[in-house]
Amino acid sequence: MNQRRMNKDEKRLINCHEVDVNQLMPLKYKWAWEHYINGCMNHWMPSEVAMQKDIEIWRSSILTEAERLLIKRNLGFFATAESLVANNLVLAIFKYVTNAECRQYLLRQAFEEAIHTHTFLHIVESLGLDEKEIFNMYREIPAIQAKDEFEIKFTESLVFGKIDTTTLEGKQEFLRNLIGYYIIMEGIFFYSGFAMILSFQRRNLIPGIAEQFQYILKDESIHLNFGIDLINGIKAENPEIWTGEFKNEMISLIHQAVKLEIAYANDCLPMGIIGLNASLFTDYVQHIADRRLERIGLPKQYGSLNPFQWMSELIDLPKAKNFFETTVQEYQKAGALNWEEL
Repeated sequence: MNQRRMNKDEKRLINCHEVDVNQLMPLKYKWAWEHYINGCMNHWMPSEVAMQKDIEIWRSSILTEAERLLIKRNLGFFATAESLVANNLVLAIFKYVTNAECRQYLLRQAFEEAIHTHTFLHIVESLGLDEKEIFNMYREIPAIQAKDEFEIKFTESLVFGKIDTTTLEGKQEFLRNLIGYYIIMEGIFFYSGFAMILSFQRRNLIPGIAEQFQYILKDESIHLNFGIDLINGIKAENPEIWTGEFKNEMISLIHQAVKLEIAYANDCLPMGIIGLNASLFTDYVQHIADRRLERIGLPKQYGSLNPFQWMSELIDLPKAKNFFETTVQEYQKAGALNWEEL
């Protein structure tokens, strides 16, 4: 039996099989542990959020058909997208990350993805929506199907491709997966969807759904920041990955994702609603894509301004319900989060 104690400098994010991946201490990547702690402090459950007002609004004539379409298409995308992210975490990312503190966070993130999927079921059941319609949109709505198929290929390449991350090609394939899910799925596709639903909150509509989306957004902000730290950490430990050709490929992937998200926005907003239209989402998606590119060391591609400045106000959730005492209290966990600019 090996009695030698671990030196934290021996730890690496990937390809560190000679070090026991079960040994958490001593910590090397303190940022990973901080993300884990922040995630734990942000715990919530969808069943704790009151939906009565949303039910009343949904059953009334307050919402237009265009608004109902937007809400249902949004739920249809998220209902299965969260499962795709969870499956990718469990089947692909966890397998190749060989650092204990990062794995600790990945376990927390996987649990949060399950909570998010639970959230959309809670919303669908509360409003009395057709479950088959919502949960099958990823098969039946082309704009949603295209985004999901774009993401699934990243998982399949790791699960079925049997990559070897000791090779240059294997390392790049793994990094491609991380960028596909953390930067594109969670950092672009999800943030666009958040803006769609949170726009209703500005008009005092669907408050329960909006509150749950705010909680999800807080979770996703941590997911995104962890993913960026992981990507940049792997780049730093494996500089041979970040070739000019590979960087251009990642920029091309972002361009493809932006086009897919704009097509989805057009599908959700064919006529527009109060305060939202597909043209505004073109600017917004391009704006957040530039932000994501910069965070992983790639140049901006669009230069579009943020048309939804109100998003920064809505995401800063200063208060939350005390679900056990049915009072309102300061949301003490919010201060622990470092928000990504939207």
